[in-house]
Amino acid sequence: MLQRIKQFSKAHFTLLLIILLGLSSCGIYTLNDVSIDYTKIKTIKVFFIENKASYVNPQLSPKLYDKLQQKVTNSTKLTKTNSDDAHYQILATVTSYSGSQTVGVSAQQATTNRLTVGVHVVLKKTLENKTEEFDVSRSADFSANLSLQQAEGQLLDELVRNLTDEIFNHIFSNW
Repeated sequence: MLQRIKQFSKAHFTLLLIILLGLSSCGIYTLNDVSIDYTKIKTIKVFFIENKASYVNPQLSPKLYDKLQQKVTNSTKLTKTNSDDAHYQILATVTSYSGSQTVGVSAQQATTNRLTVGVHVVLKKTLENKTEEFDVSRSADFSANLSLQQAEGQLLDELVRNLTDEIFNHIFSNW
């Protein structure tokens, strides 16, 4: 009887371990390996993010700006400043914001649409007198039964989080 309990327990333990390992690999990953020379680089300025997209969601720029500042503060040792001589200066512009129709089709009817946001980022490294520019874009799908305005409420936080992570990782994790 004792041997059966041991075998049963080993089987359950193995199954539990497999399940836990499987669940741990289902998350959204962000890189927190920040590669900054803190002996030289000490300050950062994040400029307010302009929205120059043809369709303007008034919540996007403030949310993206706040989330990016929060990410920098929580994930680096850099001091935020409003000074124009900050060692790193991040300027970003929302360049595109669009809902595309008919991403998914079933029975000859649209089932899925997509909201796509694009951001142009300029990173000024004042100590090195260098400027880097790059673009990031994120999309999220939504039911074709929803209008763009209805979908925005559901998707905006996810898009902002993903854009923030991509901008941060590009700047600080050598992506």
